[in-house]
Amino acid sequence: MKLAVIGDEISQDHAVVTRTAARLGFDGVEIRSVAQCPPHLLDDDALAGIRRTLLNAGLAVAGFAPPVFKQDLPGTDRELAAAERVLLRAVEQAGLLGAPHVRIFSFYRDGDPDPAAAAAVAGELLAAVPPEVRLLVETGTRTNTPTIAHTMDFLDRLGRAGTGVLWDPGNIVFSGWGGDPARDYERARALIGHVHVKDPDGTRRYVRLGDGDVDWPAILSRLAEDGYAGYLSLETHWRRSKELTPHERDHPWGEAFSAGGFPASVECMEVLRSWRDGLGSVRDAG
Repeated sequence: MKLAVIGDEISQDHAVVTRTAARLGFDGVEIRSVAQCPPHLLDDDALAGIRRTLLNAGLAVAGFAPPVFKQDLPGTDRELAAAERVLLRAVEQAGLLGAPHVRIFSFYRDGDPDPAAAAAVAGELLAAVPPEVRLLVETGTRTNTPTIAHTMDFLDRLGRAGTGVLWDPGNIVFSGWGGDPARDYERARALIGHVHVKDPDGTRRYVRLGDGDVDWPAILSRLAEDGYAGYLSLETHWRRSKELTPHERDHPWGEAFSAGGFPASVECMEVLRSWRDGLGSVRDAG
Protein backbone atom coordinates (compact mmCIF):
# COMPACT_ATOMS: atom_id res chain seq x y z
CA MET A 1 0.00 0.00 0.00
CA LYS A 2 1.20 3.46 -0.88
CA LEU A 3 0.85 6.56 1.30
CA ALA A 4 -0.42 9.93 0.10
CA VAL A 5 -1.83 13.10 1.58
CA ILE A 6 -4.23 15.62 0.11
CA GLY A 7 -1.92 18.59 -0.19
CA ASP A 8 -4.12 21.41 1.07
CA GLU A 9 -4.62 19.55 4.34
CA ILE A 10 -0.99 20.55 5.00
CA SER A 11 -0.64 23.94 3.32
CA GLN A 12 -1.57 26.08 0.34
CA ASP A 13 2.16 26.24 -0.43
CA HIS A 14 2.91 23.32 -2.74
CA ALA A 15 6.63 23.45 -1.92
CA VAL A 16 5.83 22.95 1.78
CA VAL A 17 3.50 20.07 0.92
CA THR A 18 6.14 18.40 -1.23
CA ARG A 19 8.93 18.74 1.34
CA THR A 20 6.70 17.44 4.12
CA ALA A 21 5.48 14.41 2.17
CA ALA A 22 9.02 13.51 1.11
CA ARG A 23 10.45 13.99 4.60
CA LEU A 24 7.83 11.73 6.16
CA GLY A 25 8.39 8.95 3.64
CA PHE A 26 5.13 9.29 1.75
CA ASP A 27 4.83 8.13 -1.85
CA GLY A 28 2.63 10.82 -3.36
CA VAL A 29 0.37 13.82 -3.01
CA GLU A 30 -3.28 14.05 -4.01
CA ILE A 31 -3.98 17.40 -5.62
CA ARG A 32 -6.85 19.62 -4.51
CA SER A 33 -6.35 23.38 -3.98
CA VAL A 34 -2.96 25.02 -4.40
CA ALA A 35 -1.89 28.62 -3.75
CA GLN A 36 -5.42 29.73 -2.87
CA CYS A 37 -6.78 28.34 -6.14
CA PRO A 38 -9.60 25.75 -6.10
CA PRO A 39 -8.70 22.58 -8.02
CA HIS A 40 -11.10 23.11 -10.89
CA LEU A 41 -9.58 26.57 -11.56
CA LEU A 42 -5.92 25.50 -11.70
CA ASP A 43 -4.54 26.47 -15.11
CA ASP A 44 -2.20 24.46 -17.33
CA ASP A 45 0.96 26.22 -16.17
CA ALA A 46 0.11 25.65 -12.51
CA LEU A 47 -0.63 21.98 -13.14
CA ALA A 48 2.66 21.50 -14.99
CA GLY A 49 4.56 23.15 -12.14
CA ILE A 50 2.83 20.99 -9.53
CA ARG A 51 3.68 17.81 -11.40
CA ARG A 52 7.29 18.87 -12.00
CA THR A 53 7.86 19.73 -8.33
CA LEU A 54 6.55 16.36 -7.20
CA LEU A 55 8.54 14.39 -9.76
CA ASN A 56 11.74 16.24 -8.81
CA ALA A 57 11.16 15.18 -5.20
CA GLY A 58 10.57 11.56 -6.16
CA LEU A 59 6.85 11.78 -5.43
CA ALA A 60 3.86 10.78 -7.54
CA VAL A 61 0.57 12.50 -8.25
CA ALA A 62 -1.65 10.17 -6.25
CA GLY A 63 -4.95 11.52 -7.55
CA PHE A 64 -6.89 14.60 -8.56
CA ALA A 65 -9.77 15.79 -6.39
CA PRO A 66 -11.91 18.36 -8.24
CA PRO A 67 -15.52 19.05 -7.17
CA VAL A 68 -17.06 17.17 -10.11
CA PHE A 69 -20.79 16.69 -9.41
CA LYS A 70 -20.33 18.12 -5.90
CA GLN A 71 -23.42 20.27 -6.33
CA ASP A 72 -27.18 20.07 -6.31
CA LEU A 73 -28.65 17.79 -8.96
CA PRO A 74 -28.77 19.95 -12.11
CA GLY A 75 -32.26 20.49 -13.44
CA THR A 76 -31.85 22.94 -16.31
CA ASP A 77 -29.86 22.92 -19.53
CA ARG A 78 -27.68 25.71 -18.18
CA GLU A 79 -26.92 23.78 -14.99
CA LEU A 80 -26.16 20.63 -16.97
CA ALA A 81 -23.79 22.54 -19.24
CA ALA A 82 -21.98 24.05 -16.24
CA ALA A 83 -21.56 20.61 -14.64
CA GLU A 84 -20.25 19.20 -17.91
CA ARG A 85 -17.67 21.99 -18.20
CA VAL A 86 -16.25 21.21 -14.76
CA LEU A 87 -16.20 17.50 -15.61
CA LEU A 88 -14.44 17.84 -18.95
CA ARG A 89 -11.93 20.34 -17.61
CA ALA A 90 -11.18 17.95 -14.73
CA VAL A 91 -10.39 15.21 -17.24
CA GLU A 92 -7.98 17.57 -19.03
CA GLN A 93 -6.39 18.61 -15.75
CA ALA A 94 -5.90 15.03 -14.60
CA GLY A 95 -4.17 14.26 -17.88
CA LEU A 96 -1.79 17.20 -17.46
CA LEU A 97 -1.00 16.08 -13.92
CA GLY A 98 -0.55 12.44 -14.89
CA ALA A 99 -3.11 11.54 -12.21
CA PRO A 100 -4.24 7.91 -12.09
CA HIS A 101 -7.90 8.85 -11.70
CA VAL A 102 -10.44 11.66 -11.45
CA ARG A 103 -12.56 11.76 -8.30
CA ILE A 104 -16.26 12.46 -8.89
CA PHE A 105 -19.30 12.76 -6.64
CA SER A 106 -22.97 11.86 -7.10
CA PHE A 107 -24.58 15.28 -6.49
CA TYR A 108 -25.90 16.59 -3.21
CA ARG A 109 -29.03 14.86 -2.04
CA ASP A 110 -32.27 16.57 -1.05
CA GLY A 111 -33.63 14.28 1.65
CA ASP A 112 -32.95 10.57 1.31
CA PRO A 113 -30.21 9.40 -1.08
CA ASP A 114 -31.48 8.79 -4.61
CA PRO A 115 -28.77 6.92 -6.52
CA ALA A 116 -31.17 6.26 -9.41
CA ALA A 117 -31.84 9.93 -10.13
CA ALA A 118 -28.16 10.81 -9.65
CA ALA A 119 -27.01 8.03 -12.00
CA ALA A 120 -29.46 9.09 -14.69
CA VAL A 121 -28.02 12.61 -14.79
CA ALA A 122 -24.42 11.54 -14.30
CA GLY A 123 -24.69 8.99 -17.09
CA GLU A 124 -25.84 11.65 -19.52
CA LEU A 125 -22.90 13.88 -18.63
CA LEU A 126 -20.29 11.12 -18.52
CA ALA A 127 -21.11 10.10 -22.08
CA ALA A 128 -18.71 12.88 -23.14
CA VAL A 129 -15.78 11.36 -21.22
CA PRO A 130 -13.50 8.93 -23.09
CA PRO A 131 -13.99 5.39 -21.76
CA GLU A 132 -10.29 4.99 -20.92
CA VAL A 133 -10.47 7.76 -18.30
CA ARG A 134 -10.53 6.21 -14.84
CA LEU A 135 -13.28 7.70 -12.68
CA LEU A 136 -13.78 6.96 -8.98
CA VAL A 137 -17.06 7.77 -7.22
CA GLU A 138 -16.55 8.91 -3.65
CA THR A 139 -18.69 7.78 -0.75
CA GLY A 140 -19.66 11.36 0.07
CA THR A 141 -21.20 12.62 3.28
CA ARG A 142 -23.89 14.83 1.73
CA THR A 143 -24.23 13.13 -1.65
CA ASN A 144 -26.46 10.43 -3.06
CA THR A 145 -23.79 7.82 -2.28
CA PRO A 146 -23.11 8.20 1.46
CA THR A 147 -22.59 4.44 1.92
CA ILE A 148 -21.16 1.56 -0.08
CA ALA A 149 -24.68 0.20 -0.64
CA HIS A 150 -25.77 3.49 -2.23
CA THR A 151 -22.53 3.69 -4.22
CA MET A 152 -22.91 0.19 -5.65
CA ASP A 153 -26.52 0.98 -6.59
CA PHE A 154 -25.31 4.15 -8.33
CA LEU A 155 -22.58 2.28 -10.23
CA ASP A 156 -24.93 -0.53 -11.26
CA ARG A 157 -27.36 2.00 -12.70
CA LEU A 158 -24.56 4.03 -14.29
CA GLY A 159 -23.22 0.98 -16.12
CA ARG A 160 -19.95 2.66 -17.12
CA ALA A 161 -17.05 0.25 -17.43
CA GLY A 162 -13.90 1.32 -15.63
CA THR A 163 -15.67 3.40 -13.00
CA GLY A 164 -14.73 2.44 -9.47
CA VAL A 165 -15.09 3.43 -5.85
CA LEU A 166 -13.19 5.98 -3.83
CA TRP A 167 -13.80 4.51 -0.40
CA ASP A 168 -13.98 6.99 2.46
CA PRO A 169 -15.09 5.17 5.63
CA GLY A 170 -14.86 8.43 7.58
CA ASN A 171 -17.45 10.04 5.29
CA ILE A 172 -19.71 7.03 5.72
CA VAL A 173 -19.66 7.32 9.51
CA PHE A 174 -19.96 11.12 9.43
CA SER A 175 -22.99 10.91 7.10
CA GLY A 176 -25.02 9.11 9.78
CA TRP A 177 -26.32 6.59 7.23
CA GLY A 178 -24.58 3.67 8.87
CA GLY A 179 -22.59 0.93 7.26
CA ASP A 180 -20.15 -1.62 8.60
CA PRO A 181 -16.61 -1.24 7.19
CA ALA A 182 -15.96 -4.99 7.02
CA ARG A 183 -19.22 -5.70 5.21
CA ASP A 184 -18.77 -2.62 3.03
CA TYR A 185 -15.34 -3.78 1.99
CA GLU A 186 -16.46 -7.24 0.99
CA ARG A 187 -19.18 -5.77 -1.21
CA ALA A 188 -16.95 -3.26 -2.99
CA ARG A 189 -13.48 -4.77 -2.79
CA ALA A 190 -13.12 -5.42 -6.52
CA LEU A 191 -13.97 -1.78 -7.34
CA ILE A 192 -12.03 0.12 -4.65
CA GLY A 193 -9.32 2.11 -6.41
CA HIS A 194 -8.38 4.68 -3.77
CA VAL A 195 -8.95 5.17 -0.04
CA HIS A 196 -9.37 8.45 1.84
CA VAL A 197 -8.26 8.30 5.45
CA LYS A 198 -9.77 10.46 8.17
CA ASP A 199 -11.37 9.79 11.54
CA PRO A 200 -14.78 11.11 12.65
CA ASP A 201 -16.26 11.39 16.11
CA GLY A 202 -19.70 10.22 15.05
CA THR A 203 -21.50 12.89 13.04
CA ARG A 204 -20.12 15.73 15.15
CA ARG A 205 -16.53 16.46 14.12
CA TYR A 206 -13.28 15.00 12.88
CA VAL A 207 -10.51 14.10 15.33
CA ARG A 208 -6.91 12.94 15.40
CA LEU A 209 -6.36 9.76 13.41
CA GLY A 210 -6.87 6.88 15.81
CA ASP A 211 -9.11 8.79 18.21
CA GLY A 212 -12.36 8.44 16.27
CA ASP A 213 -14.90 5.80 15.33
CA VAL A 214 -13.21 4.16 12.33
CA ASP A 215 -11.15 1.07 13.14
CA TRP A 216 -8.39 1.93 10.71
CA PRO A 217 -5.90 -0.73 11.85
CA ALA A 218 -8.49 -3.42 11.11
CA ILE A 219 -9.28 -1.89 7.71
CA LEU A 220 -5.60 -1.67 6.78
CA SER A 221 -5.04 -5.27 7.83
CA ARG A 222 -7.87 -6.40 5.59
CA LEU A 223 -6.57 -4.36 2.68
CA ALA A 224 -3.11 -5.86 3.19
CA GLU A 225 -4.51 -9.39 3.21
CA ASP A 226 -6.02 -8.74 -0.20
CA GLY A 227 -2.81 -7.24 -1.57
CA TYR A 228 -4.26 -3.76 -2.04
CA ALA A 229 -1.57 -1.78 -3.86
CA GLY A 230 -3.36 1.56 -4.19
CA TYR A 231 -3.08 4.70 -2.12
CA LEU A 232 -4.11 5.44 1.43
CA SER A 233 -4.61 9.18 1.09
CA LEU A 234 -4.83 11.18 4.31
CA GLU A 235 -7.59 13.78 4.31
CA THR A 236 -6.95 15.04 7.82
CA HIS A 237 -10.01 17.30 8.37
CA TRP A 238 -8.81 17.71 11.97
CA ARG A 239 -7.21 20.84 13.35
CA ARG A 240 -5.78 21.11 16.84
CA SER A 241 -7.17 24.54 17.64
CA LYS A 242 -10.41 24.70 15.65
CA GLU A 243 -13.07 22.65 13.92
CA LEU A 244 -13.72 22.96 10.22
CA THR A 245 -17.07 24.53 9.43
CA PRO A 246 -19.60 22.79 7.17
CA HIS A 247 -18.75 25.33 4.47
CA GLU A 248 -15.04 24.54 4.75
CA ARG A 249 -15.74 20.82 4.50
CA ASP A 250 -17.89 21.36 1.40
CA HIS A 251 -15.38 23.79 -0.15
CA PRO A 252 -12.03 22.49 1.12
CA TRP A 253 -9.70 25.00 -0.45
CA GLY A 254 -7.98 28.25 0.38
CA GLU A 255 -6.11 29.51 3.42
CA ALA A 256 -9.12 29.41 5.74
CA PHE A 257 -9.36 25.68 5.14
CA SER A 258 -5.63 24.93 5.36
CA ALA A 259 -4.97 27.08 8.45
CA GLY A 260 -3.74 24.86 11.27
CA GLY A 261 -3.46 21.89 8.95
CA PHE A 262 0.31 21.51 9.02
CA PRO A 263 0.86 20.30 12.61
CA ALA A 264 -2.35 18.25 12.63
CA SER A 265 -1.57 16.57 9.33
CA VAL A 266 2.04 15.82 10.24
CA GLU A 267 0.84 14.13 13.42
CA CYS A 268 -1.71 12.05 11.51
CA MET A 269 0.78 11.25 8.72
CA GLU A 270 3.11 9.77 11.31
CA VAL A 271 0.29 7.68 12.74
CA LEU A 272 -0.76 6.42 9.31
CA ARG A 273 2.82 5.58 8.34
CA SER A 274 3.33 3.62 11.57
CA TRP A 275 0.17 1.63 10.93
CA ARG A 276 1.14 0.86 7.34
CA ASP A 277 4.70 -0.05 8.24
CA GLY A 278 3.47 -2.24 11.09
CA LEU A 279 1.54 -4.44 8.70
CA GLY A 280 4.77 -6.02 7.48
CA SER A 281 5.76 -6.92 11.03
CA VAL A 282 2.42 -8.60 11.61
CA ARG A 283 2.73 -10.64 8.40
CA ASP A 284 6.32 -11.62 9.21
CA ALA A 285 5.31 -12.72 12.71
CA GLY A 286 2.52 -14.83 11.25
